[in-house]
Amino acid sequence: MTHFRIPPKKDIWTAVGFLVLTAVLAWSCVWVWKQYLTTPPYVDPERYPVRGIDVSSHNGDLNLREARKDGIDFIFIKASEGADFKDKNFVTNHAKAQKAGMKTGAYHFFRFDKDGVDQAMNFLEAVGNRRLDLGLAIDIEKQGNPEGISRDMIVERLVTMAEYLYLKGHRVTFYTNKTGYEEYLMEAFPGYPLWICSFSEHPIDAEWTYWQYDHHGKVNGIRGDVDLNAFNGTRKEFESIGQ
Repeated sequence: MTHFRIPPKKDIWTAVGFLVLTAVLAWSCVWVWKQYLTTPPYVDPERYPVRGIDVSSHNGDLNLREARKDGIDFIFIKASEGADFKDKNFVTNHAKAQKAGMKTGAYHFFRFDKDGVDQAMNFLEAVGNRRLDLGLAIDIEKQGNPEGISRDMIVERLVTMAEYLYLKGHRVTFYTNKTGYEEYLMEAFPGYPLWICSFSEHPIDAEWTYWQYDHHGKVNGIRGDVDLNAFNGTRKEFESIGQ
């Protein structure tokens, strides 16, 4: 017969204390990360007077008239993802943005494991013939994409997608961060408009058009966090877009 020894109460309380301490340290790390490491950079309103947001169905029901009154000039709205997914709120969000008087663009989340032409066709089906002052944007992120696909294959699919959209009369903007720009865009797409995600006051050593600088913004008319963006130019230059 096997006999089990019950640990002394001292050992039990030591183990409990260790678990509590570990939990406190983990919570502290998360708090510090949220409070300091993800603090958005200062965006000079005189240098970057035009502000925008980007949204998807995850942002819920939006009151974009209130967002416009809160100083939001433009919006990028998720339209599609991969070869067959379409955002359920795109049509509604686009209509609201137009009524609110925002300049509007649409974006597509690029899937590394899907054919470029198939993704372009899905994107165009999603946006239809709706007015898009800011055009089409392709969102390139490693997060949310499968691993094990070669860089060459990813770039090839991006090229075929961009070329198909160009043949249909669209010039695209690419959204990514510094790593994505250097890995997938810098050599293959010189001169293309860049929408850069960066939490540094100097976003990137490259030409950029839009700068996403905060994932936890607060805007009237939108419940919860929303991504904040700035346009790289004057208000006069911004107003000329889409004219």
